[in-house]
Amino acid sequence: MELSVIKIGGNIIDDEQKLAAFLDVFAAIKGKKILVHGGGKLATKLAEGLGIRQQLIDGRRVTDAETLRIVTMVYAGTINKNIVAQLQARGCESMGFTGADGNAILAHKRSHPTIDYGFVGDVDAINTNLLSHLLLLGMTLVFAPITHDGKGQLLNTNADTIAQEIARGLSSSFTTTLVYSFEKSGVLLNADDDRSVIARIDPGYYQELKQQQVIFAGMIPKLDNAFAALDAGVERVIIGRAEELPALLEGKTGTTIAHA
Repeated sequence: MELSVIKIGGNIIDDEQKLAAFLDVFAAIKGKKILVHGGGKLATKLAEGLGIRQQLIDGRRVTDAETLRIVTMVYAGTINKNIVAQLQARGCESMGFTGADGNAILAHKRSHPTIDYGFVGDVDAINTNLLSHLLLLGMTLVFAPITHDGKGQLLNTNADTIAQEIARGLSSSFTTTLVYSFEKSGVLLNADDDRSVIARIDPGYYQELKQQQVIFAGMIPKLDNAFAALDAGVERVIIGRAEELPALLEGKTGTTIAHA
């Protein structure tokens, strides 16, 4: 039984027209599916409006107590429930989740030798029994990037990581495809040329690309996550534009990450 785990980011979430168009396509996808969304710019705008300073370290948000309240409201509230409501309107039976709901995703507060990221979580476990049961009942699951530690503490967790961990956890029960969508058409040979998409990357070619410094730094964590997912049983990982979702799933566009 096939399962698609699809992660979308701020470039879709922040644009109402793009989000509506994406959800039209997503709702029509056959088979089991899970959508994981990031936060977009809304949380940052709200924090700025309330005078709460936002701190980023290497592109990662430092989540203090006030910021955690905001991202929980925005990610798990406004964004998540808006997506679920729009999917229902498209005839796609959906449920919105954080990691705390049904103990779906257990995490721990990140520990770093020199940096305090605040209430940022790293995933420990996925409740695969719960998710499998709901998928088999015909539900589409929509995950916000909020987890919990099992002791009452919510945690802000990277959406790419959540998508990867869900795909890995369910790969023993489903033939799983993981899709990372972002603003580029795929992994590019030339970061300034969106037409220079690399159609397929295997582990050997990946090492060559890194040695040649062809891949820009922001893509390396996505590719490391992609190969980790493959090693854990995920069938394939695809990177590309959410706007091209049907073609991505058919392998006609984007970059497919696979073993040799």
